[in-house]
Amino acid sequence: MTAITIEALKEQQQIFQQQSQSAGESTQSLPSLDEVEQILGYEFNNKRLLEEAFTHASLGLGFSNERLEYVGDSVLNLLFTKQQFFEYPDLPPGPLTRLRAANVDTEKLARAAVKHGLHRYLRHKKPLLKEQIRQFSEEIQRYPLHSNGLVDVPKALADLVESTIGAVFIDTNSLDVVWKVFKDLLEPIIRRETLKIHPVTQLYEVCQKRNLKVKFVDLWKESTGFDVFVDDQLVGRGKCSLKKEIAHNRAAKDALDNILRILDEKDTNINIVEERNV
Repeated sequence: MTAITIEALKEQQQIFQQQSQSAGESTQSLPSLDEVEQILGYEFNNKRLLEEAFTHASLGLGFSNERLEYVGDSVLNLLFTKQQFFEYPDLPPGPLTRLRAANVDTEKLARAAVKHGLHRYLRHKKPLLKEQIRQFSEEIQRYPLHSNGLVDVPKALADLVESTIGAVFIDTNSLDVVWKVFKDLLEPIIRRETLKIHPVTQLYEVCQKRNLKVKFVDLWKESTGFDVFVDDQLVGRGKCSLKKEIAHNRAAKDALDNILRILDEKDTNINIVEERNV
């Protein structure tokens, strides 16, 4: 064996040792998962599943919570389908679907992660996630149950809840156990009487009843916002630099609030005139 080959082998061995040491230091600095089982009220038979559920792909460990997230998504949808089928025996599939969607969407699950502090144990290397979670936690204070698309949601939080659900299911192979563990953690559950209509949908519905024409003007590239006109009158504006969809939703909500006020004032004036004419 030549000297060059020996030197190359030494260099490779040195690099491998440095990588191993770095990985060891990285693992040591990861948050402990001991308290997660206390939050869940469930003790894992296979601790590896718990570790996998709280490991984000950005950590680069060769495994992540993506597969368990896939399982948890399916399990959660099935659980709510079953629960709502028996809770609302007279409700048709359309409303049932909307009710289920509201309870399993990204914002609803992210709220659960923040409420119970699960985000503190997520192992990741996403430098912006901490600030995103802080902003999300502040913004949802204005919307106790759901914002209906008005806030930016860190998807990693919803993925974490789904992967944890998937981990419990794989660990137990029991839908009943999963529901028992997560039912309280997912409270407050959105029910038929608390389900809100999306602001864009509600705006169109209100205007259609009055034969009013709605027009959204896309200004997102210029000013990260949208303008909303109803019968060529500016009635709403909304902005969000992070996501175009949120800016669109905020504009609809602003327009909806304004148009309802305008219509209420208009109806009041009509009633006053009619009373005077009586």
